[in-house]
Parts: sequence; structure tokens; C-alpha cells
Amino acid sequence: MDKKDLTEQEIRTRYITPAIQSARWQPHQIREEVTITDGQIHPDGKAPRGKRKFADYVLYHHNMPLAIVEAKDNNHP
Repeated sequence: MDKKDLTEQEIRTRYITPAIQSARWQPHQIREEVTITDGQIHPDGKAPRGKRKFADYVLYHHNMPLAIVEAKDNNHP
């Protein structure tokens, strides 16, 4: 299968997660699909907040977030 045909989730499963683990990050230090914002506040009152934003991976060191890893499918530069 050509890499260009893989979805973002397939890229994460086949390439990114193994790379993070081979860099010696332990499972308790890796969290996936982490909410990083509650969404933009709309002062006009029409909607309480915009869409939440998620990080594909957040890496923690001593329970403190240290890095965010954003995955993309193979069609992005």
C-alpha cells in the first residue's frame, strides 16, 4: 500500500506511535486525543463556545505536559 493512501489514523498507528515508543517514552507518559482548548468564547452570546481543539498526542514528563505531536495524513507537506 502506498503511503499517500493511508489515513491519518493509519499514519499514527504505523509510524508515529512506534517512533514515540522507540524514543523510550513510556505508555503512562503518552496520551492521545487530548483536549487542549475548550473552544473560542463568542461574546455575542449566539453560541457559548466554538469547537474544542484536540492534540493527537501529548507527551508528559513528571505529569507535566512537555510536547504536543500533531499527526497529518500523507497528503500534507
